[in-house]
Amino acid sequence: MTNTKRFRVQQWKMLLVTMLCYLFFYTGRHNFGWAATGMAQALQIPYATIGWISFCMLIGYSIGQFINGNLADRFSARFMVTTGAYLSILTNISISFADHVYVIMVLWALNGYFQSMAWAPGGKLINNWWGREERGKAFGFYTMAAGLSSVVTYFLSIILLAQGYEWRMLFRLPVLLLFLSATIFLVLVRDKPTDEVDQGEEDILSSSKETWLARYKVVLGNRRFLLTSLAFGFESMARYGLIFWVPVHYLGKDWKDSPAHIWVTFLLPVGMAAGALSFGLLSDTLFKHDRLKAIFVGMLASAFVSLLVYVLPGHNLVLGGILMLLAGFSVYGPQACFWPLSPDMLGSKYTGTGIGFMNMCGYLFAAIGEPLLGHTIDITGNSQNIFLVIALICFLSTAIIYFIKSKR
Repeated sequence: MTNTKRFRVQQWKMLLVTMLCYLFFYTGRHNFGWAATGMAQALQIPYATIGWISFCMLIGYSIGQFINGNLADRFSARFMVTTGAYLSILTNISISFADHVYVIMVLWALNGYFQSMAWAPGGKLINNWWGREERGKAFGFYTMAAGLSSVVTYFLSIILLAQGYEWRMLFRLPVLLLFLSATIFLVLVRDKPTDEVDQGEEDILSSSKETWLARYKVVLGNRRFLLTSLAFGFESMARYGLIFWVPVHYLGKDWKDSPAHIWVTFLLPVGMAAGALSFGLLSDTLFKHDRLKAIFVGMLASAFVSLLVYVLPGHNLVLGGILMLLAGFSVYGPQACFWPLSPDMLGSKYTGTGIGFMNMCGYLFAAIGEPLLGHTIDITGNSQNIFLVIALICFLSTAIIYFIKSKR
């Protein structure tokens, strides 16, 4: 790899600008969990229906990942990311004026597709600029930006609700920051180094000569990668179960009488951001690039933490805050190790297709989990039970990773 100072500066510039853009992407997606309670009351619909609305977005995102991941290996990540951002902003604003549940479902599904135009192309861009030896670190920073995006969205949503704004404003105001960051990304980022850079691997830019079908065949023909994507599916189901339903869980505690409860939720995305960076760095150092081992440790820990949240009393704010921090750290940290497995297992020129397929599996499973967890609350009358379900989901992901390692 070329180690000139100029190239090193450009490497970090591309990574940081991509992180900046994704830092605000979740303002157009993770805002829904905070709007859910107000939406359910205003439209007079049960939480199971809210779960189905979230299901529509996740299905749209899943389909979009399958398509846009492949396209990322052929077209410009710079234009794909910004197009998705601008269309997502328009969809969010449209939802804020909608009054019918089916209109919201359709718009939220479209928003899922538009949001899917960012992650795999961004991952492809980072892979173009960073070699294998530092890939875990680079994807760790990238995944951390996604975790911090949840922090930003949670913070803005809590502030808006605390100021008395209705749920519709959660779809209008936060996405303005996405507009700004996407525009900066469009102006500053470049898809690949200007000069050819020897990364010590096969030509990462040659995939444009292959057909879209050939790229899918490579991914679908790799059994280990398919099993890894299955494990990622359960990890994503657990992650979105926490992201979406934790606000609902705490908003149901008469939070206006005890506003401190709502700030406990803020520690969940903080833990996620810290976990993403930590696991990305540790996969390159402590785990010696054994990313499957790092994932196994993280998912096993997240299962036990979720069990503790289910068993221990929820009225203790300090204990609740610590558990939310640990839950976010352990359930999201392994994602930083999943993404580099795409180029590691498939080769660099299939990075976009691999990440897109893996993320499709993740959001397909997450979509299935949303109405399941919503129905759990409806039939039991207690949102505490979702943490038991999430613990079981984490154990399933852990078991699959163990099977992959044992058959290596």
